Amino acid sequence: MRAIWYDRTGPAREVLELGERPTPQAGQGQALIRVRASGVNPSDAGMRAGPAPMAYPRITPNSDGAGVVEAVGPGVAQSWVGKRVWFYNGQRNGRAFGSAAEYIELDVDLLSELPDAVSFAQGATLGIPCMTAHRSLFLAGPVQGRTVLVTGGAGAVGHYAVQLAAWAGATVIATVSSEEKAQRAREGGAHHVIDYRREDVAARVRELTDGQGVHHVVEVDFGGNLASTLASVRLNGSIAYYATKGSREPVFAAGAAMGLNLQINSVYLPVSPHEARRRAQADITRWIGTGERMLSVAGRFPLEDCARAHELVESGGKVGTVVVEP
Repeated sequence: MRAIWYDRTGPAREVLELGERPTPQAGQGQALIRVRASGVNPSDAGMRAGPAPMAYPRITPNSDGAGVVEAVGPGVAQSWVGKRVWFYNGQRNGRAFGSAAEYIELDVDLLSELPDAVSFAQGATLGIPCMTAHRSLFLAGPVQGRTVLVTGGAGAVGHYAVQLAAWAGATVIATVSSEEKAQRAREGGAHHVIDYRREDVAARVRELTDGQGVHHVVEVDFGGNLASTLASVRLNGSIAYYATKGSREPVFAAGAAMGLNLQINSVYLPVSPHEARRRAQADITRWIGTGERMLSVAGRFPLEDCARAHELVESGGKVGTVVVEP
């Protein structure tokens, strides 16, 4: 099969190689998938760029994707063969070879059926971004009838959190950085949008919630947004953060947080509880089957242009997920 790989970290055009590798075989509990679309996440580009040391001598990048099951291994029902699927964690947790290839073998636990109405490119935008959004949204419990604040509500994870929260019956407040992103958040189901570059987020949240604050926050930058986020949550509220680039080691008033009885959770999908990931897969598959969803493809590239796909991800400003199509 044709595949992309790198033997050292560095700039995409310098380290990514295209060539032939043995087609994998489905092992115990696995399925062999013909990859039709491979999603490129910022974490995939970051692992390739370094400077963190490589976990394996050779890596095929990209964790998410969509395709068709062509064969199954021992212990897997033959009914999987021929199914359209979306998958996640292709190049994570003990795996060196991801989805930037014509085939990938994965545990069926990582696969979910892809409805016919959803394209392979759209299916490849799910995986880690959408499942991270789901975990961050529901970690503290149901959100129906509650008010949820999603920071970065137009981003890859944030936009899925907005849509899933609205689907689940929450009132959604989203923060954004431009009118274009505000429109995207509204189209995803946000009831209120706050431009954090021009408005005081905490003050606006208090205004929108009659001074009470929100029940739950899905946070894109815990350290960077700490002050406004803590000021936006109500008594007995909760925060789930999946990134903290603004400050890797934030300092905050632990006593004040304790006084509010806040529940503060971090989210890292690959090691999240198995039952939570299975629930996310089931909910997401049900949600995308409703037809009321925005699965945004920011760019589509052939396998040989995988470097350009990684560069687009690294350039910032993209809307949605960049996809490589083997």
